[in-house]
Amino acid sequence: MPYVLDGNNLIGHARGISRPSEEDRQALVVEISERLRATRATAVLVFDGPGQRRFSFGSLTIREAGPGGADELIVREVERSRSPREIVVVTADRDLSRRARDAGANVVSPGEFWRRFGVRRPQASGFRETARVDVEDWIKYFEDEKNRQE
Repeated sequence: MPYVLDGNNLIGHARGISRPSEEDRQALVVEISERLRATRATAVLVFDGPGQRRFSFGSLTIREAGPGGADELIVREVERSRSPREIVVVTADRDLSRRARDAGANVVSPGEFWRRFGVRRPQASGFRETARVDVEDWIKYFEDEKNRQE
């Protein structure tokens, strides 16, 4: 079951901030990629942002929404899907939740998402002690055959 994650909303929900920094985003990417690594789940993590960049790390894809914003991109992803009922949108945003459900997706709260992955909700102090992404860790991750998508 693919997850579509409202990145800024997840950070805001966990840390109580409305405009996450790049370090906040990196910390969330690391936290989610570590949780997904132990499962067969896939996720698209969508951030508000000026560009429309897309990156993939194993079963996690990170996307910048561009000028339309993350909510619009998330709803479009659900509407374009051949199986919208299989998509789980993760957000605490009421309007986005309604729109995603109307488009056919399931919606869960950030707290429920963290519980599903066997981890308690991140504390207000941050997702991890360090927000830096270690390039050597990513190289080791992709050298492992089980983390490759072909």
